[in-house]
Amino acid sequence: MKFPSYAAAGVLSACLLSTPAFANSTGMTNGSGKPGSINVCSSCHTGGAAPTVELTGPTTLAAGATGQYKLTITGGPGLRGGFNVAVDSTAASLEPSAGMKKQSNELTHSAPKPAAAGAITFDFSMVAPPSAGTVKIFAAGNSANGDNNSTGDNAALTSLSVNVTGNNEPMEEEGGCSSTGGAPVLAFALTAGLAMLRRRRN
Repeated sequence: MKFPSYAAAGVLSACLLSTPAFANSTGMTNGSGKPGSINVCSSCHTGGAAPTVELTGPTTLAAGATGQYKLTITGGPGLRGGFNVAVDSTAASLEPSAGMKKQSNELTHSAPKPAAAGAITFDFSMVAPPSAGTVKIFAAGNSANGDNNSTGDNAALTSLSVNVTGNNEPMEEEGGCSSTGGAPVLAFALTAGLAMLRRRRN
């Protein structure tokens, strides 16, 4: 007989809990759908209609620049919701806004957020890495019915790829002359010098 791993057993035990004191109400990480993470949201919150989760924001950022992003949850039970966001780059930094908290460079809610105008939204920012490359943002959004029980809810995953551009243009030294500008100046100086020698001989 094979026994489940401690991690899987922990998730299963957590899913069986239904009291308001369960930690999901104050947010959880490691459930964004990032490779290697445990999809805690979809494992625990089941039985309700599946929501639609969308990430919006700039898909291109300059190296070191900050982009503003929004996670939107629509559909499902839709009375309130929570989220978890992570990135696949240790050089990119996620920054929370009000009602969120940051843990190990992942973001999650500090309390369930009520829906407004048929949607549950979470705004956050990402500081791009200092060099060019691609960063992928992973997100899980949970749509809950608000009865403090994990049943009757549902969650979904999404992701967004961000192209980080770097400055590859060569830099000139301050106060120096560029190699392309030096040749015409040198030629002019030689021509002027030869002209002065000819005048003296005449």
